[in-house]
Amino acid sequence: MNDQRLRLDLTALADEVTSVDLRDRTLRTSRRLGIQRAVATSAAALVLIAAAAGTAFAIRPDQSPTPLPADTPSVTATPTPTPTPTPSTSAGDTPGAPPSGGTGTNTPSVQFGKLFYGPASVTDAKMVNLRSWRPGDSPVRLLALPEPAALGNASISPDGRRVAWVDRDDSGESTLVVADADGSDRQEMRSHVAGDCAPVWSPDGRHLLFVEAATATGEPVRRGVLDTRSGKRTVTWWPGQARGCHALWSADGRSIAEAVYIGVTLYATDGTKKRTVPGFSIRGLRSHDIASLSSDGSRIALLLRKPNEDSGDIARELWANAVLDTRSGKQVALPLGGRTLRQVYFQSDDSMVVRVQSGSGYAVLLVDKDGRKVSETAEPASLKDEQILAVVD
Repeated sequence: MNDQRLRLDLTALADEVTSVDLRDRTLRTSRRLGIQRAVATSAAALVLIAAAAGTAFAIRPDQSPTPLPADTPSVTATPTPTPTPTPSTSAGDTPGAPPSGGTGTNTPSVQFGKLFYGPASVTDAKMVNLRSWRPGDSPVRLLALPEPAALGNASISPDGRRVAWVDRDDSGESTLVVADADGSDRQEMRSHVAGDCAPVWSPDGRHLLFVEAATATGEPVRRGVLDTRSGKRTVTWWPGQARGCHALWSADGRSIAEAVYIGVTLYATDGTKKRTVPGFSIRGLRSHDIASLSSDGSRIALLLRKPNEDSGDIARELWANAVLDTRSGKQVALPLGGRTLRQVYFQSDDSMVVRVQSGSGYAVLLVDKDGRKVSETAEPASLKDEQILAVVD
């Protein structure tokens, strides 16, 4: 354990977590993505020369809402309409039959949302398409993004109509961009944004929580809440320096979870601290990779790192191996049927879309808020090499 990690662990025990050195980890991320892209390209060339020598490389796989400061409207969850049909269905994208013993139907009270997908690993592609899929339908091809954005920071709005991402130009400048899911109505929102920290939509689809980067170094500096509908692109800044990179916004609009090196802290929407998820430092656990937050902020799906396990770098990881109660820190049991948990997404009614390894592919389970499996559906084979980015009701 190095000195910096020891200082962070000791500080977390005193409930005064020190700011994470995001710059070093950001640089490591950039180097990692660059190296993996080069490795992937080289591997492709080797396959052409000697197929037997090819190797695949991949990235692991009841109180009123707290208002924002006076210069920015308060943010609360509002019902979202069903997304408008998106562009044409990809050839060969057909949903699989339910696995043996499962069912592809839902009860009237608990329904599957629409799942949005992006690449799960670095390839040699310059641009890649996002896709959406709802069980019973075929996957639909959406807008194309630069691969680093599709993999590392693309964010789907709560109604499924818009996509936000951080785009980097050749000079290294990073810009926060928003467009419709089909690629139309592209708007550049703000420059000098930390590209390794994904923007996060508010429940009403109006605001974006993002991390500002220093102009000269690209180092993450502070968090801001951007009003995407205001003519002046109004930003309300959180107090202090950015302490973590990845964040989630609860569907009730009251809580924002932020992952730091040691664990997870919940904040109000104005950046004031609410509580820290207990148990991380005491048990030697760590996580800076969070995937989904329940509607009231009481549970969180994340990639939990064990003692002596490599904690990775700042790059976004949407894989999840645990669901925790944010007040007790205890793990929530899921009906996996002995299979490996890969991803979890909470819907607005606190039911969960749970992705499990199923043979050579994946199955998605619909689990109600009490932890009972409602249905199970095999994913189309064409989505095997992709990860879920979001689930929209």
